[in-house]
Amino acid sequence: MRISELERDDAVLRVFDSAVGMPVLFQHGLGGDAAQVAENFPDGPAYRRLTVDCRAQGGSTAGSVRPFSIGMFADDVLAACDAARFVVGGISTGAAIALRLAATQPDRVTALILARPAWLFDPAPANMRPFVEIAALLREYPPSAARERFAASPTARMLTAEAPDNLASLLKFFDRADPAITADLLADIASDGPGVTVLEAAAISVPTLVIGHAQDHVHPLTCARRLAEILPNAHLAAITPKAADKPRHVAEFRRAVDGFLLQLSR
Repeated sequence: MRISELERDDAVLRVFDSAVGMPVLFQHGLGGDAAQVAENFPDGPAYRRLTVDCRAQGGSTAGSVRPFSIGMFADDVLAACDAARFVVGGISTGAAIALRLAATQPDRVTALILARPAWLFDPAPANMRPFVEIAALLREYPPSAARERFAASPTARMLTAEAPDNLASLLKFFDRADPAITADLLADIASDGPGVTVLEAAAISVPTLVIGHAQDHVHPLTCARRLAEILPNAHLAAITPKAADKPRHVAEFRRAVDGFLLQLSR
């Protein structure tokens, strides 16, 4: 895996490129990085996997341009790609980035993978509100006090019962080094959307894999099902929830992506 840096505005982005094989741009979720992708993506010699740590995440700096947006992240990813044609995909926010690129780059995108999508088409969906709550707490309190308040909130109680894996991921935001930048990141992205209309999505005719599962408040299975209905050449893979059995979840995720990409290469 080659690691390089890309300057965009005054941000420095870390780029991971496996260098050989079918080009696949695959992006992480909000607060994640290339390590999240590496855990879930079936890396191997058949695929040239490229991942950019989005601004203020992983090894990339935040820069000064605000607000953060899915469109900004999509433009950054596209700037890092030297392939004329490529598969694009991602997890959660990465899926929103991928959907945007499929809609805006129809001559370059050959296939699409939407894993655990958190958005349909409108900005600020209700399932992203926990991120807005955390941002508000980080702006008002020191991280430890903000964490205590969120852990005692009705949202945290709901997630404990319905989606404990979501809660575990959300609590990690209170441990990040720069609370102010974290608050900007969470509030801006949770209030944004892919910038793609239903009609634009329905015009995306490339082969598409949608991955979803139950026990997930942030990435509702209903969202994955709806996207699979709207995209004309889509297949839905419903896999084991991460909260129920993470090793099985990862194995099924990898198998679904690998099988989809193998079909493309035949």
